[in-house]
Amino acid sequence: MEPEVAVNRTDAVTDLHPCYEFDHFNYKLTTTLSVVCVTLYVFLTLLSVITVCGNLLVIISIIYFKQLHTPTNYLILSLAVADLLVGILVFPFSMAFSLRSCLYYEGLFCKVRSSFDVSLSTCSIMNLCCISVDRYYAVCQPLTYKSKINHHVVIVMIVASWGISALIGIGVIIPGLNNEECEETCFIDVLIANTVGPILSFYLPVIIMLCIYLKIFLVAQRQARSIHSISKPGAAVSKIEKKATKTLAIVLGAFLFCWTPFFLCITFLPFSNGSVPVPVIETLNWLTLSNSMLNPFIYAFFYSWFRSAFKMIISGKIFQGDFAHSKLH
Repeated sequence: MEPEVAVNRTDAVTDLHPCYEFDHFNYKLTTTLSVVCVTLYVFLTLLSVITVCGNLLVIISIIYFKQLHTPTNYLILSLAVADLLVGILVFPFSMAFSLRSCLYYEGLFCKVRSSFDVSLSTCSIMNLCCISVDRYYAVCQPLTYKSKINHHVVIVMIVASWGISALIGIGVIIPGLNNEECEETCFIDVLIANTVGPILSFYLPVIIMLCIYLKIFLVAQRQARSIHSISKPGAAVSKIEKKATKTLAIVLGAFLFCWTPFFLCITFLPFSNGSVPVPVIETLNWLTLSNSMLNPFIYAFFYSWFRSAFKMIISGKIFQGDFAHSKLH
């Protein structure tokens, strides 16, 4: 995602990106790539490939295997599509038009990069929020789960996630479309990009998810104690509590680790007089994108039936016959 940052373009000569150079006041990709630049691009390319492959496995698994055709998995499918597009579109655009290069030269491709970045990243967050709602009803209200979270409701949630994300992406980018010298409107533009955008894209969904997962955790503990009072399997109860704690820690921990530093940075950026170095912001931006790589491992690799599906896909077994109705274990 892209914050509004005030940059003194004359400082470009002394503060260059390792892959760019200044030539006749033009900021362009250097013809002699440094070791740092090559290493950076190899690393980012690897992240992109892992992101694409991981999410592609999730998408193929859910579409192909009938056993995985459930409302919950359709939400995971929507998340995987958003994360797949991050790997296909946002990663390459961000490599070709880095945040620092776009600060010095705001061209059309930089605006396209920002649009994809904001929209798809927000969509990924929205889908995570929808999954938390699904898990809430599954754990806290299991008797009414099937009636409240059905295919129709899931479709509405998915459409809303993508629609809201598109609107937020467009709304955050609109201030940057004005290439004229800004005067009193500069503060408003920065406020929209650095405050209103993060609130809608991150802080509000995070508060919702934290409240939901806290409720799930408390209910899971209460259910574990109920089982303990009936059958008294001390070891089993301990295992249930540990599994619930571990699952929530992985989900929330990875998400907050990847996203919180960046949004805290850009939220307080307008009050820091631009003192945050651009390389720091760019690094935090890549950290947020890496969450799209982790999501398949968190939401899919954690379940045994997904692992079975991945093995069949990677081994090419699904091309040797019709295994769509196979029982996944």
